[in-house]
Parts: sequence; C-alpha cells; structure tokens
Amino acid sequence: MCFPALFSMASAFSSPPSLCVSLSCSERSSRDRHKPHSRDSSSRSDKNVTISATSVQPQQPDQSSAPTDAQDDNWGETTTAVTGTSDHSLSQEDLAGFGKDTEGPVEKLNCIRFLPLALTLLLGLLVLVTPLSFLILPQLMWPERLQTCGTACEGLFLSLAFKLLILLLAGWALFMRPTRASLPRIAVFRALLGLLTLLLLLSYWLFFGVRILDSQDDNYQGIVQFAVSLVDALLFIHYLAVVLLEIRHLQPCFSLCVVRSTDGETHHYNMGQLSIQRAALVILEHYYKDFTVHNPALLTAAKSRAAKHLAGLKVYNVDGAGSDAATAQSRAKMAAAARQRDTSHNELYYEEAEHDRRVRKRKARLVVAVEEAFTHVRRLQDEEKKKPPGDEMDPREAAQAIFPSMARALQKYLRTTRQQHCHSMDSIQAHLAFCITNNMTPKAFLESYLTAGPTLQYGRESSQTRHWTLVSEASVTSPLRNGSEFQLKSSDFSLVVTSKTIPHLKLSEEYVHPKSHKFVLQLQSETSV
Repeated sequence: MCFPALFSMASAFSSPPSLCVSLSCSERSSRDRHKPHSRDSSSRSDKNVTISATSVQPQQPDQSSAPTDAQDDNWGETTTAVTGTSDHSLSQEDLAGFGKDTEGPVEKLNCIRFLPLALTLLLGLLVLVTPLSFLILPQLMWPERLQTCGTACEGLFLSLAFKLLILLLAGWALFMRPTRASLPRIAVFRALLGLLTLLLLLSYWLFFGVRILDSQDDNYQGIVQFAVSLVDALLFIHYLAVVLLEIRHLQPCFSLCVVRSTDGETHHYNMGQLSIQRAALVILEHYYKDFTVHNPALLTAAKSRAAKHLAGLKVYNVDGAGSDAATAQSRAKMAAAARQRDTSHNELYYEEAEHDRRVRKRKARLVVAVEEAFTHVRRLQDEEKKKPPGDEMDPREAAQAIFPSMARALQKYLRTTRQQHCHSMDSIQAHLAFCITNNMTPKAFLESYLTAGPTLQYGRESSQTRHWTLVSEASVTSPLRNGSEFQLKSSDFSLVVTSKTIPHLKLSEEYVHPKSHKFVLQLQSETSV
C-alpha cells in the first residue's frame, strides 16, 4: 500500500521503538546569556536539538564516577568458594548475592509514540478504501441505470485487484518498517510525498463527486477505469518515494570525520545527500558499534597526578598570620608546582612503565587461572559423559562452579585496567556459561576483557537511556555542505563532526603500445655470461 503521506506526517511527530528525539531550540546557550553580545556574534545562532535513545530504563549516572550498583567492588578479592580447583571455602550462595544489577523504574509510556502508527493506519485505510468506494457507490446508489460491461469490466477488476495487492505489499515493505528515530524537524521529502498523495486523493474525490455522483453516470466501465487510474497514480507516487527516500542518498557525497572529545578516538564515514539531523542519526547508530566503550576512569590519571603533587606540598608561614597569608601560600604552591613541572616527564615515564608492568603481571595471572579453570571444565565434561543423561551438569552450574577460581585474578585485572564498572559478576558468569556451552577456548573467553569492545556490546550502555544534544549553527533540516560542523553532546563527552566533500575523480586513459616497452639485449663475444 502507498503510505507516503502518512509517514511524512508521522516523521514530524513520531517516537519510534528504538530511538526517541526531543527538541529544544535556543538562540544562545544559558552561559552566553550572561555575557555581553559582541558585534561578531550578533548574527550567529546556535540550535540545540536533544536526541535520546529510548529504553525501559531511565538514564543513569556514569558508572565510574558514581557507582550505584549493588555489586561489591571487591567481589573477586574477598570471596572464595569450594570448587575442584580451590582449597579455600565459602559456599556458592555467598557469591550469588553479588553482581546484581540495579533495576531502574520502568519508563512511562509516551502516547506520542503511537501517533505515527495511528496516522499510518488512517491514511493507509483511506488509500485502500478510495478505489473500492469508486466501484461500490454507483452499485448502491443507482444500480438500475448502470450499463453492463461484461468481460471488459472483469478484466479491469482483475487488474485492479492485483495492483492493490502489489501496492499493499510495496507500502508495507517501504513504510511499515520500525523507524529508527523521530526527527526533531519535519522531513522535507516525506512532507512533499504526503502532500502529493493528499492532493491526488482530494482531486480524485472531487472529480468523482462532480462528474459521476452528481450526474449519476451510467457508464460503469468508465467508472472502473477511473478507479484503475487512481491505483496507477498511487503506484507511481510509491516509485517516487523509493527514489527520494531510499536511492537518492546512496551515492556517497561527503566524508564525515567524527572525533570523541575526551580521548580523541576518530572514525570516518561516507554519506550521501542527507540533512544534518539525518546525518546525526546515522552517526549515532555507527557510534554504538564502531567506537570503543567510553571509559572516563582512564582520563582521570593526569588530574589525580596533579592533585597528588599539590597535596604533598606543605607551606609554612614563618612570618606569622597576616592579611596576605592565603595569597602567599597560593604563590608558594604555584612556584613549587612550576619547579615540579620540570621533572614531571620522568615521573610520568616511570609511572606508565610501572602500570604496564602491573597490567602484564595481572594479565599473566588471569590467563593461567582461566586456562586452569577451562581444563577443569574439560575434565568434568569427560566425567559427565560417563553418567546417565539426567545427571549431567548444566553449563550455568558449571560456570558458577569454576568462576571462583578465576574471580580474584579477573577482579584484580579489571581494577588495574579500570574496567571494573563495565563488567558485573552476572555478566561475567553469563559469558562464561556461553563459552562453555559453545565449547570455546580460554582465549575466546578472555578476549572480551583483554580488549575493549564497542559500546553496544556492554549491557549497561545498551540498556540505559542516552540523551544526546545536537548543536549546529545551521538549521538541522539544511543539507550537508562542505565544511559543515556540528556536535553531538552527551552527559560525559561530545562527538565533533566535520564534513568534507568527496572530490570529483577524473580518470584519463593512456594507451601503451605493446611493443613500446620491449628491448633487445645484444651480447658481445667478450661478455661473460
């Protein structure tokens, strides 16, 4: 079915199942309102658009800065259990209480989310009912005056039925897909298609009312052909929707450079002719699968090092308390910090070397512990094969049995690499059970912890609601241009996007004669070969 009008109206108000977009536009940020407006900045206007990914859980604070989990941070260091590879004892039930993820309150349903579906069904019903009404109304209002058209009408009925079926399937394939996000502003092409469809239906209804209903036309074959022409026009509008919405932006025209503001991780994406808001949506989709998980704990090393140097300084006032004692103390600290800055590179070098040594040490212990645990699992699997089918151990039970033997080494490695907020005990045990079920190697199990993965692979990042703010000097509905710049701000960092036009490539052909690059080697008699 052809639904371009419905989806064009729905794109301005919709809130899809996967992403939700809310809009807040301001001419200046609140910080700029307290500053005097300069002459250069009087003609500039910043537009902020807040984009949020909807989920069943509300937004939570950063796990590293404000740990709100019920999980004990020392789950691997302060607990042991009886297993085949451990001699220390604590019951398995003691481990079950740790690692429980906190469940936030369920987000209230937003009625606006169902508005696009309602509009879609309404316009789809109108498109489907209109050609059928053209055929049924004359049969109900003046059936005795209609002329029989025989075989010609039957052929037109068959053509109309198949065209409606094709239109229904094509509309379902193009418009009934789950929308990724509702755009903050109206989509120009969807609005154009919706307006065109509404004008087409209105024109056909006006023509049908004036030329057929008022005059009670008795040529039923002409009425059937009129309904068939409407379905043909709707099919052409659907073809136009495919070209504008699906094909037009496939050819790459711009190269977008996306830089994360905190750690400088950079990725490049080629995009077609999209608006700024559509480009921002595509970038966010790529961010969750291409960028590694954001770890703010790795960014606090420099701040903690500077604070440690300043905390170690002591200032003594030998002249007694005076009016400028605080000023003299701050100057003394600044002078000491300046002298410390001259030798700080040596401290940084040795600190990083010591950290790398500790990481390698923790990694070696972790690898040995995991290999021993998996060896114990294989031995248990060989023993389970000899037992009856009903007495075999479940993979989840096997993971819980061998987890305490590697818990201490894994916990120390995660704390050393500052990844303890990314992995809970339940997620580690679930991953261990998954590896045991699929007969994976210890290296496959450790890969998730030795190498930082994309953001989408971490349960907490994918489950919580993420709010993004689109900051752009140009209108978010304007198309991408060469040099366009905008930001996608989150609570912890921002993505700075810069677009460059892909240059026009010109290839020229140069013909090389087959014999032009051949040569003849002439050997003399005195030449030694």
